[in-house]
Amino acid sequence: MRDYVRGLLGQTTRKNGWQLAEWAGHRTPDGFQRLLNSSVWDTAPLRNDVRAYVAEQLGPDGVLIIDDTGFIKKGTTSARVGRQYTGTSGKIDNCQIGVFAAYATRSGRALVDRELYLPKAWTSDRDRCRAAKIPDERGFATKGELARNIVRRCLATGLPATWLTADEAYGQDWQRPPPARATRRRLCGGGAQVAADHVLTGIWRIDELIDEAPGDAWQRLSCGDGAKGSADLRLGRGQAAANLIFHPDPPTRHRWVMARRSLSNPEEVAYYLAYAPAGVEIAELAQVAGSRWAIEECFQAAKNECGLDEYEVRRYPGWYRHITLAMLAHAPPHRARHPGRRGRKGGCRNGSALVPLTVAEIRRLLDTPLPRPRADHDPITHALKWSAWRRRRQAVARRCHYRKRSSRHEPLLEY
Repeated sequence: MRDYVRGLLGQTTRKNGWQLAEWAGHRTPDGFQRLLNSSVWDTAPLRNDVRAYVAEQLGPDGVLIIDDTGFIKKGTTSARVGRQYTGTSGKIDNCQIGVFAAYATRSGRALVDRELYLPKAWTSDRDRCRAAKIPDERGFATKGELARNIVRRCLATGLPATWLTADEAYGQDWQRPPPARATRRRLCGGGAQVAADHVLTGIWRIDELIDEAPGDAWQRLSCGDGAKGSADLRLGRGQAAANLIFHPDPPTRHRWVMARRSLSNPEEVAYYLAYAPAGVEIAELAQVAGSRWAIEECFQAAKNECGLDEYEVRRYPGWYRHITLAMLAHAPPHRARHPGRRGRKGGCRNGSALVPLTVAEIRRLLDTPLPRPRADHDPITHALKWSAWRRRRQAVARRCHYRKRSSRHEPLLEY
């Protein structure tokens, strides 16, 4: 496991079992394959340790963010794989879908929980589920239900989140400003994006209600930091926001309707429902809504730098094990990326401040004091043996593929 996580943080081209094993100096990938598939260990305690570490490093009063991401795959035997829409490719594709939670504060952001979505086509076929090692007790659950379970689990284990936010898919599914009633006692409040045709109290469409708001109801507010700094008007990336209290819940909390309109394209409007204490300002709600993009940054960094989507496992336990180990590898760099200090002036010859450390730069720094594990033989012999091993396995795979194809069709010629 240590070698596997170090490989995820290392400079390998791809983070699959073969290349990680070669990088770690193993003679074959059997050890890593056993780690992910047949060895006996539970991912839940490791997931809890990752969440506790992230909470300790990033601090309290953060935002818990819910979203899903797709993993493009081939074939039909991998656990839960099927053709469906995924934002990863922007189209209907053969993929797996994972529902994730990220925790974000001013100090950074990191993934803290995950669940694999299983559609009815899988849960209704128990033989197929058993072949993929899916537990019999795992039944069908919508993405919204998986998200609720994740939120309850995070709060029950002490994650010090103050706010909860999610994108349009979960806002529509929950049909009420999140968080759900079971979690409101532990959260200050939350907000979720909804579609333009979302109906409020069974009467008004949210886009029609916002259109009737007076012009002076709109305010220009920052929605948080972007890739090049704060998304404010001086950088040309500002947003406009408006609010309208439509359902007071005295004496302590209100439900809010919000809209965010792009300054560069006024026709582009995003709508939100929020549930927050009565004294909260619209500027803080705008910051919470803007923090949803932190989980997209987590997905991008975890996939590009820690191999979140480069696994080659087909069974249900293997998916959870690789994803949890990738979350573990992803957590430390993001803490280092946001140390609370933007950089010291004078660090460059022209006197400008240093740009904050990127994940890619941190990965290089981490890889420097942690040299590659040494193999039992010299590097050239090690590389040649791995080349022979790969080509031997590929020859076996090709031979099996041809045999499988020939068994499906009658021969064209008979002698």
